[in-house]
Amino acid sequence: MRKLLGLTRYAVIVPAVASIIGALVLMVFGSIEMFVAVFEAATGSSYLKDTIVEVLTAVDAILLGTVLLVIGYGLYELFIDTELEVPTWLQVNDLDDLKSKLIGVVVAIIAVVFVGVFVDYNRSEDVAAYGLGAGALVIGLAVFAYATRKPTK
Repeated sequence: MRKLLGLTRYAVIVPAVASIIGALVLMVFGSIEMFVAVFEAATGSSYLKDTIVEVLTAVDAILLGTVLLVIGYGLYELFIDTELEVPTWLQVNDLDDLKSKLIGVVVAIIAVVFVGVFVDYNRSEDVAAYGLGAGALVIGLAVFAYATRKPTK
């Protein structure tokens, strides 16, 4: 029974690979959107504010792809292969490491979304609501990270 339960950890391969594939898809589409925005800006076929919104939307997709990549690598490292070769900042030794990395990227996404709303003149009436919501979410994440942090040795 113990051996069977130990083998169930390999079920994490499916969500880990799915997260990595999703990350690659978002990064490709975000990069394409970025190239399109740059091309339109260079040819003068779009206004500055429209370009800013398009670039921020592309950055948002790329950052969300980064979140999925961190999740995929983190799950794989935690459950399957602790010797996976990744940069030092991406190494995940326990769930607390994964949690802190995800919180950092989520805060970056919140900031990008808020700036996108801030510069989009079509949603200017939503700035205060988005700002309050983003601020509350960031504060909540900070409190969560503080309350669940590992004790220092």
